[in-house]
Parts: sequence; structure tokens; C-alpha cells
Amino acid sequence: MTHRPRPNKLRRFVARVPFMLGVGLLIFYLLFPFYWAIVSSLKTSNQLFQTPISYLPVTPQWGTYLSIFTTQPFGRFMLNSLLVAGGTTLLSLLFGVFAAYAIGRFQFRGRLPIYYTMLAVTMFPSISVLGGLFVLIRSLGLYDTIPGLIFTYMLFTLPFTIWILTSFVREIPMELEEAAFIDGATPTQTLFKVLLPMIAPGMVTAGLLAFIQAWNEFLFALTFTVNENSRTVPVAIALFSGTSSFELPWNQIMAASVVVTLPLLILVLIFQHRIVAGLTAGAVKG
Repeated sequence: MTHRPRPNKLRRFVARVPFMLGVGLLIFYLLFPFYWAIVSSLKTSNQLFQTPISYLPVTPQWGTYLSIFTTQPFGRFMLNSLLVAGGTTLLSLLFGVFAAYAIGRFQFRGRLPIYYTMLAVTMFPSISVLGGLFVLIRSLGLYDTIPGLIFTYMLFTLPFTIWILTSFVREIPMELEEAAFIDGATPTQTLFKVLLPMIAPGMVTAGLLAFIQAWNEFLFALTFTVNENSRTVPVAIALFSGTSSFELPWNQIMAASVVVTLPLLILVLIFQHRIVAGLTAGAVKG
């Protein structure tokens, strides 16, 4: 009777140490800025610049979070960001579904040039189209309004949404649509009753990425808004007042950053499985 040699567990563990160290460093690199923002938000302005640096709040100042809502209409800014990001996401998904269905299923002249032109739009930096958008927004009477921000944000969220959804539409077998057509369904009914449930992971992925991009956008929000009625949170945080960089209310800025980041973290945690499914769909065939 022969005995198989047992695997050397110590050798396998030692071989995995570099990998685990690399993962640990990556996690630390990604999470430490958010941790430091939380710690800084719980300190006073004087404690932030004291030496030696304390990596834990000795006496947490929870009132900082309350102060960002009492010293300015921060709740209004949050609502504005929610309206802008939510409106941008909904409209991007609505138009993106129809465009993806047309590009992914129908053959028409100029289909590929239109598709690649939309993708090329996302490669331009925001500053390159700022002047033209400013003239357009002013001429349409949308300057300093929430609909104006939604209109400008869709310039970048819509092409990306169409690109993601088109790849999903192309992966759906044609036999499903043919069966629906045989049963008397119209193209619109086929889209909403057959294709839409199957591309749900892609819609969640595209919608969440569009929401994050619209929620964090700063340049357009700074250029196309001037008063508090339409101001979004990135601009509001940037406009925290102070006579110098050392006199800025950094604890309030950090508290506001944490409050703004929490909705995105909650959305990612809720839809994490669908996000992974949406990003990996179509990666393996056969």
C-alpha cells in the first residue's frame, strides 16, 4: 500500500504571502482615504493640524455632521444632486434602451458610424465642450436650472449607457424575438416584455455608473449654476468659506464628503451582485 505525500501546507502558505500582502496593500490604499475623512470629520479644526498626528479621534465631535446642515442649506444641495443624478440616470436608461435595441438588432445605413461617433464623444474631456454647451444652455433658457444640468450630464452618460446595453442586446438569441413575433408581438412589445427582463443586469450596471458620474460631476455644475436653488453637493463642498487654506472648516468639508459618499456605498452594496453580473455578462461564451 502506497501513501501519497501530503501537501506541504507551510510551503503553500509561504507562496501565498506575497499575494496576500499585495491584496492587503491594495485594500489599505483604497480604504484609508475614506477612513481618514471619517476621522477628520470627528475632530475640531485645531486638532487636525496638531502634531503628532492622531489617527483616532480622542473626543469625537459628532456635532460636525449637524453643523453642515445648520450653517447652510446642505439638505437642499443633497436633494438637488439626487434630482439631477436620478433624472440623468432615468433618461439615459430610457433613451439608451431604445438606441441599444435599434443598434443591436436592426440593420440600417450609418449604424456603425453612429455607434462609434457616440463612443468617441466620451473620449473628449469635459472642458473641450464647455464653451459650446454654455452657449446652448443659455439659448435654451436652461441656465442655472436642474433640467439644464440633466441635459448636459447626458452628453457623457448616454453614450456609455448605449454602449453597455448594446452589448447585452447582441448577446440575446434572435430565436426569442422570432418566437415573440410569431405570437403577434410588436417590436415595442418584444423590447419591453422579452428583451428588457433579460438585460436587467446591464441596466443596473449602466444606471449605477451613470448615477455615480452625475452625482460626482463638478465642472458642469460649477459652470451652469449660480444660486443655491440648483447647486449640487460637489460645488457646495468646494465653496466652503475660509480666509486661507488653514482656516477652511476642514472637519466640515470631511463630514460633508462622508455624507455625500454614503448613498453611493449603499447603492453599491445593494446592487453588488447585479453589478458583477452586468460587468461580466458576455465575457465567456460557449
